[in-house]
Amino acid sequence: MNSAVQPFTLADRRIPDGNDFLSATELKSLTPDELIRRTTALKPLIAAHARECEALRRPVDEVWNAIRKTGVFYHFVPRVYGGLEFDVDSFIDAMMPIGEACASTGWVTSFCVEHNWMLAQFPKALQDETFGGKFPYVIAPGVTMPPGVATPASGGYRLTGRWKWGTGVMHADWVMVTGVVPGELPPRVFFFAVPAGEVKVPDTWHVDGMSGTGSNDIVVEDVFVPEHRVMDMGDMRTGKAHGAQLYSNPIYRMPMLPFLAVTAAIPAVGAARSAVASFRERLSTRNMHGTDQKQADKPAAQMRLAKADFLTKNAELLLRRAARSNVELGARDKPAEVSERIELRLHVAQAMAMCREAIITICEASGAGAHFVDNPIQRALRDVNVMSSHVVYDLDGALELHGRAMIGLPPNSPVV
Repeated sequence: MNSAVQPFTLADRRIPDGNDFLSATELKSLTPDELIRRTTALKPLIAAHARECEALRRPVDEVWNAIRKTGVFYHFVPRVYGGLEFDVDSFIDAMMPIGEACASTGWVTSFCVEHNWMLAQFPKALQDETFGGKFPYVIAPGVTMPPGVATPASGGYRLTGRWKWGTGVMHADWVMVTGVVPGELPPRVFFFAVPAGEVKVPDTWHVDGMSGTGSNDIVVEDVFVPEHRVMDMGDMRTGKAHGAQLYSNPIYRMPMLPFLAVTAAIPAVGAARSAVASFRERLSTRNMHGTDQKQADKPAAQMRLAKADFLTKNAELLLRRAARSNVELGARDKPAEVSERIELRLHVAQAMAMCREAIITICEASGAGAHFVDNPIQRALRDVNVMSSHVVYDLDGALELHGRAMIGLPPNSPVV
């Protein structure tokens, strides 16, 4: 763990002061349709700041504060704590407009909404401390790699580590990080919830796509974490964590990984939808080189548009089917089979691949002008390339896992 104590430049993050939480009266008036209306209404604001978001390498404060005011972060907070406890389809519907306007902002928002579902899987004492205390919802990254070192101590653990891919950390009030106990056999991976003020965030997020997510590293140096802020990650993977015991709603018994995959794919579908709309508009104004002929009159361009639209719409159908199927797994009396979780992961990996193919199809027909930095099509291409590199979207790996399951072989990857 030497990397945790090396010198580094800190990122310019903002820990929320929490003075903008919605009142109980405001929350009571929220419906799924109203939540979707509010996020849709923010599309012009988010799109107008998309380049600034990329330049800052984090969500723009004005945009982030506007998103907080919509109430989306209450989506998966249990009703017993005053949360909304809405369904997965309205989650997709509310997140999609944000992803259409800016994939980076959509990615961070989707994850931070979903991570309140993750917090609902922790012991009740932590939920009482957060949802029932000063944090009606949390803004928290959930990072897993590489796991930190958790040394047992009286009443909890001493935790040290450095994790990558901290999506949401730039505006976080909590973080969720993994750790393992040295020498424990068989090894178990635990999730630890830590207040954001007790961690350090190095400025490491310098990437060629999804730049605006601010997914910097997270460093914890010998921080005490009490037992009530610790959860066995294996239980959450299978839908058997504390949320499954505390709440009757099947969304809290869903397996984790398919839900994670759905969450992260929403902005990809949004980016593809936005690229299709941009290309469609561009066709009617772009003349072919050296002629007066509009590109819209070219059959090849019409075919490209149709193909991209077809791929995007079918990616969304796959995504929604996977989300609903995962809830159905949570509604059953018995835990989901590993093969069922693998198949859902494959569906979402295929949806991501289709979004990427749709955007490539458009870029190849958009000419050199599409690669100017003020053109959202080039940003969509860079963003989807980075999104699709997430381990859950490794299509070859997902296909291999599914094929092994079909012939009775055990998984050869922990990502199930």
